[in-house]
Amino acid sequence: MAPSRQVTVFVFCAVFLAFSSARSYVNSDKTLEQKMREDVDLSQFYSLLENNPIANTTLTYRSVTVFAPANLAFQKYTGKVDDTLVLYHMTNSAQNLNQLGYYVSSELEGNPPLWITRQRTGVKDEIFVNNAKVLSQRSNLVYTNLNGRKQVLHIIEDVLEPVRSTNPDAPLYNPDAWTFLNQSENIELDSHRIRSFRQRVQLMKKADIFKAEGRYTFFIPVDEGFQPPPRPEKIDEKVIDGHVIPREVLFTNAAQEEVEHETLAFTDMMKVTISFKTEHSLKGSKTYVKSHTIVGDANHAEGVVLAEIVKANIPVKNGVVHLIHRPLMVVDTTVTQFLESFKGFDREDGPLYKFYEVIRDTEGDFMDRITRMRDLTLFAPSNAAWLDSNLNNLMRDRSRIREILNMHLVEQRLTMDQIIQSNTNKHPLFKVPTLAPRKSLYFNVVHQGHNKTLTVEGGGVNATVIQPDIAATNGIVHIIDRVLGVPFTTVGRKLATDPMLNKTYQLGKTNNFNIQLDDTSKKFTYFVPRDFAWNRMEARFPSAHKKMFMKDYGYHVKQILERHLVVDDKPLTMQMLKKYSNESLTLPTIRDVLKLRVKESDSIQDPELQSLDGGYYIEWNNEWIHVFRPDVECTNGVIHVIDSVLLQDSDIVVSAAPTPSLSLGLGTAAALFLSLLAAHLL
Repeated sequence: MAPSRQVTVFVFCAVFLAFSSARSYVNSDKTLEQKMREDVDLSQFYSLLENNPIANTTLTYRSVTVFAPANLAFQKYTGKVDDTLVLYHMTNSAQNLNQLGYYVSSELEGNPPLWITRQRTGVKDEIFVNNAKVLSQRSNLVYTNLNGRKQVLHIIEDVLEPVRSTNPDAPLYNPDAWTFLNQSENIELDSHRIRSFRQRVQLMKKADIFKAEGRYTFFIPVDEGFQPPPRPEKIDEKVIDGHVIPREVLFTNAAQEEVEHETLAFTDMMKVTISFKTEHSLKGSKTYVKSHTIVGDANHAEGVVLAEIVKANIPVKNGVVHLIHRPLMVVDTTVTQFLESFKGFDREDGPLYKFYEVIRDTEGDFMDRITRMRDLTLFAPSNAAWLDSNLNNLMRDRSRIREILNMHLVEQRLTMDQIIQSNTNKHPLFKVPTLAPRKSLYFNVVHQGHNKTLTVEGGGVNATVIQPDIAATNGIVHIIDRVLGVPFTTVGRKLATDPMLNKTYQLGKTNNFNIQLDDTSKKFTYFVPRDFAWNRMEARFPSAHKKMFMKDYGYHVKQILERHLVVDDKPLTMQMLKKYSNESLTLPTIRDVLKLRVKESDSIQDPELQSLDGGYYIEWNNEWIHVFRPDVECTNGVIHVIDSVLLQDSDIVVSAAPTPSLSLGLGTAAALFLSLLAAHLL
């Protein structure tokens, strides 16, 4: 088929699918009432309908749109069910899905709105009524009643729940957000109370934003979230503005996760956004909102504040209200208090419950250290990270767990922006020491279009920061998707996925050298030149570097890599090597042997070497080589990332005369080899 014809067919199919999903299915054989009576999957909704005379009259004499929950929706619904509920699922006009606007008025007393949300997925929309998803394939069913009035049926996944009054003497028919806030004692809100926030709104004279007509999303903290003092005094005009999203009505099921929405506090002088995130566990799901103060001021700290939605999706006349467990924007708790802050709200579903549990169950002073520190950054593994099967045996080794916990803690305050700014061309992999002795964290920034993803490596584990910049008074918390320091991949897979080791990996694909690195029956110690080492060589000898990456030189490259790879009965950490190498150490490599010495920076007299970032050095062939990343643990060995390539003139036979004047600082023999190779290839 010709390309142009293929495109035409594809476009036609896409248009046809979009049209088919939105078109109406007209049924002239029965009425809408008969359809619902005969459909066994609508039996619970129909039982409510037939007991409500207003609903029956509407079906008999008027046009109507019915949003009918399937039986499964009622089985999972925990709210109050009575005959009036059916009127909240009906409107007084017949509308297909493609005719629905931002809202439609229901037939419940006061005609409270039903809010319509469309999410684009592929070639069609997903449509939500309040928080209920419309089952498009079972909707757009058009009928005509006995009086000739058009009626439309849409099937939905959840029961629609209106605001309900607890005081029959003061009914609330269609409250706006301010009426809801002001009359909350007369509204069914489970056990939640919101007096404290109402008092701050009144004191700050901000009631008008809750009365405003239009489309808004309101976040209201419950009274329990105003402890401890003086938190209430921190709820000023800007903080109240930061609890309101204008021009959007965002129900939890219909809201896209991790999309930042501008609040009323997003102005020329301040930038505050809110986003949604849902955590899933065996016990169910919890939805959180995050306020992100991108630009703050002296009274409003920059960073993220995380709050759990304790009662979601309360529809009001001018939008939707979500009750949250603490105020947004307010940074007044320590890191320790943040870890403990979800206790009162079913802590076992909190975002860092498993991490907190490990800290609590491991004997040690980790929590005390966090409490005492004035400036810290904590990389906290998510609940899902602790489900890794590689952790099962480790959890019984408390000494090892304490070391791993310390690897997640840095004694300085590091925001995501600070880390990204530190990852410059000069320092492409920013690193910082942790509280674990001789253990550092290494950061990398992955750019995907306009999005930036931050990764952190510790002890051979590469984790992604899934929630950055949770602000506390004494530091920053970043939630990550893996537990650091617990290897889960082989030497081969680590080499294949680490962006800093890409050139060594590409060379190792020659003659299938890398295949052996996935052998779990062996224990490897691999001294891997990072890309920086190869780039330094390329800068002085570009032609030689180019030839090394050609297939014709595969055998010679294989010989070079073999010198870097030690096979022994156990992997050798830098501390072990330092202990064994008082003078000189001979290690069995794949090729022959590797002779070296190991020292730490404080025992090396060379001021140029001491000016580097410290750590370990290996002496090979009369050259001191910096170990940029020691002890990258893997399931079948350990990688030591080094700053130079272990080269000598016998690696590749050349015939040209030597040129001693060329020197790269790689050692005399290596410089001689490179000069010969360059002369030969040029």
